[in-house]
Amino acid sequence: MIKNYIEDANFKDTGFSYTLSLISGRHKMVILYCLMEFKVVRFNELKRYLKTVSDKTLSSNLKELESDRLIIRTEYPQIPPKVEYSLSDRGKSLMEVLDQLCVWGENHRQ
Repeated sequence: MIKNYIEDANFKDTGFSYTLSLISGRHKMVILYCLMEFKVVRFNELKRYLKTVSDKTLSSNLKELESDRLIIRTEYPQIPPKVEYSLSDRGKSLMEVLDQLCVWGENHRQ
């Protein structure tokens, strides 16, 4: 099936390509995994989990995930500002697919 996608002249119009566009990049899948594992996470907590990510990169990835409706950003009107991130229902449905990638990796790790 994947071979058909690759050979297809309109690869960018496939569901496979669309899914990859949502999770492409170095940090997005890790961000999604953290939100799946810990449910609600603040910016600095994510930064600690990702270790080497810059504020700008993390912020950019979070904005993209939010605009793709995979995560929910909740801002609380207080001082200092408090912002929490969690998976949306759409993001949770994607995690089922990503979980299968983890299972495959565990079963085929060399």
